[in-house]
Amino acid sequence: MDAARNIALEAWMAEHGYSSNSLAEAVNSSLERLTGRPGGLDGSSIRGWKAGRVKWPKSATRKALEDIAGLPATALGFVPRGSTLSIPVPPQQEDPDMKRRTLVGGIATAAVAAAAPGAASPRRIGMNDVDRLQKRFAGIVASDHRHGGQLGIEQRAAALADEALNLQNAGSATQRVRSSLYASAAAFRSSAMWAAIDGRRYDVAKTHMREAQALAEMSGDQAIKFRIWSHTGTMYRHLGRPADALAANDVARNLFLTRRDPLFASLGLARQGAIQGAAQDRSGMRRAFDQAQEAMLRSDPADYRPVWMLAFYDQAELDSLALSARLALGDYPAAEYHAHRCLAALRPHMIRSRAIATTRLAHAQLAQGAADAATATAMKVPADVATHHARVARMLQEFGAALRATAPGSTTVQTWTEHAATWRTTA
Repeated sequence: MDAARNIALEAWMAEHGYSSNSLAEAVNSSLERLTGRPGGLDGSSIRGWKAGRVKWPKSATRKALEDIAGLPATALGFVPRGSTLSIPVPPQQEDPDMKRRTLVGGIATAAVAAAAPGAASPRRIGMNDVDRLQKRFAGIVASDHRHGGQLGIEQRAAALADEALNLQNAGSATQRVRSSLYASAAAFRSSAMWAAIDGRRYDVAKTHMREAQALAEMSGDQAIKFRIWSHTGTMYRHLGRPADALAANDVARNLFLTRRDPLFASLGLARQGAIQGAAQDRSGMRRAFDQAQEAMLRSDPADYRPVWMLAFYDQAELDSLALSARLALGDYPAAEYHAHRCLAALRPHMIRSRAIATTRLAHAQLAQGAADAATATAMKVPADVATHHARVARMLQEFGAALRATAPGSTTVQTWTEHAATWRTTA
């Protein structure tokens, strides 16, 4: 007899916008936070859960999933070993998709009814609700570091922002909770903005930016204000508008937070240095990076910082920004130096960042006349990133064009052309 499908899990995934692959990534990230080791789930693991082949996952995996969902495993349709409970089986003649839509609709109807006037007692929204959203946000941040720029990441972050705002109207809450919900919504919308920037969808990024800025003002949270204006500066740098980029980044750098926490000051200065590199301001760039490095060394790693900050800003990111600035200025030996420093310090899960640094290293090597070494470097970029990340794909196309101009008709060009063709076939 076939296993009974886990309809409750399917409904929860549909309601919260998770595919099998994205839920596997989120659970793996949650497992890494719990145990210090990344999880090994993939889309087929989650499909096994949905199909009912796995009725009770291992304890650490259950805890990781419960942290993401904010619900016990039994509420997600899992059945403890030895229990007499069973997962409901839809009638054979029913369409499973229709059954799932019905259940999701029922959940939504129940939520509306609970909040409707005349209900026995209004729901009380608390910090536990905020914490559950933040745990799911951590999964989105982890996906961004692996893949970056993907439309699915942007959509998940935007949906989570909407969910945070919907909670504002779902019941009563203290001012602290309401401010935290606005700050969370701003952070989620800012992640949607960053995914759009990373995917070169700049018009959409501007829309996310405006909403994120409004939410940040309502929250009063300095950290999220810094993040949004800093992202805005990066967006204008990518758009080739250095004056606007510096103005936006200055809003972030002038927040009181940067005087209280040297790590925020360091990030603001490093991004200023990257903008000055793009603007061909060599002396300003050097000064900004010297100050950024000094501020980073003054920062206390034990200080509390939001998850998005802890997830990406470190020595590797500082060197990545210096690499970008040096490339823009045509200082290729220094760019190569920062590229090697960045790649040596990058955390293993920073797949997108590693691909960007590797591609920039290839450009720096090629500009110094080392065509063979540059090609070997560029060929290290994984095929899925080379074909699915808009920024990396464009930089690799530019590398190929520069290589053909530098060494036309050479075996190195032929090697690169054949390698790039394998990316297109695997994609």
